[in-house]
Amino acid sequence: MRLLHLYLSPEHNYFGHYGHDPGTAPMVEAPEIQLVAGKGIVGDRFFDFKKDYKGQVTFFEIEQHAKLSRDLDVSDREPSVFRRNIITEGQDLNELIGQEFEIQGVRFLGMAECSPCEWMDQAFHPGAEKALRHHGGLRAKILNDGVLKADRTGN
Repeated sequence: MRLLHLYLSPEHNYFGHYGHDPGTAPMVEAPEIQLVAGKGIVGDRFFDFKKDYKGQVTFFEIEQHAKLSRDLDVSDREPSVFRRNIITEGQDLNELIGQEFEIQGVRFLGMAECSPCEWMDQAFHPGAEKALRHHGGLRAKILNDGVLKADRTGN
């Protein structure tokens, strides 16, 4: 599995905003991110959110971004609009639910699908929420401290 993009955001745009306008905090792309076991990504909005939180880190497949872009005829939305931390290539993330896995020396426990919500239709395009059902990404717990680096070279 390749890590194409690494994102964090210091504030929530959608989480906790139901019935209100979304926030405007950008997703900040980083060449590397620091992960802390049981807490999350240093500098991210979910860092130390609550004890044993199942979404300490989130993953999303670039393949799903490409499919959604084709299916909905959208060419002006980056994968950051989904507000997931790690954009991957080459791995069906649903296969990692309930599994321990390792990336660049950091161990994770895949917890659940990162289910799409109604905000996806606003952030990406109408129809995105429905199209992303069962393909919204992966929520995971971090099992050991470490650093992840983006790999856009394919190595």
